[in-house]
Amino acid sequence: MLNASHEDMMRLALKQAELAAAMGEVPVGAVLVSANGDIFSAHNAPITNHDGTAHAEIAVMRQAMQATGNYRLIGSTLYVTLEPCLMCAGAIIHARIKHVVYGADDLKTGAVSSLYQALSDERLNHQPHISKGVLADECAATLRTFFQDRRKTKKATQD
Repeated sequence: MLNASHEDMMRLALKQAELAAAMGEVPVGAVLVSANGDIFSAHNAPITNHDGTAHAEIAVMRQAMQATGNYRLIGSTLYVTLEPCLMCAGAIIHARIKHVVYGADDLKTGAVSSLYQALSDERLNHQPHISKGVLADECAATLRTFFQDRRKTKKATQD
């Protein structure tokens, strides 16, 4: 996807979020574009993988690190449908990701701007560029629909 926009990449991340939802996972998707233009994608899978660290961001970074043979992802851009949590923010910092683009804010656990501001903390050794709110309404709607459906299913089984 030469010259793809932030919106184009976020749409790919949204497709990953839909895959997560179909598996019963919280619908968060991520896409990472490496410095040389390679594209990686992943979605949440902590339930499926029995792994609390299997967030979309971590999964996509692992793919890129394995492919490049380097734990540093210098010059890369990470797209994620939901504001990264503190764990993912720490991994982003360690990987030296250049740019983080996210859709929906996460008021409960967001570590970029909502609850914490880990990625802009100048006491840390790396601060990526941040773009927030890309396709925010679509990203938030995916999450909202998932949890509404989950509550309806739970209520139906309790009646």
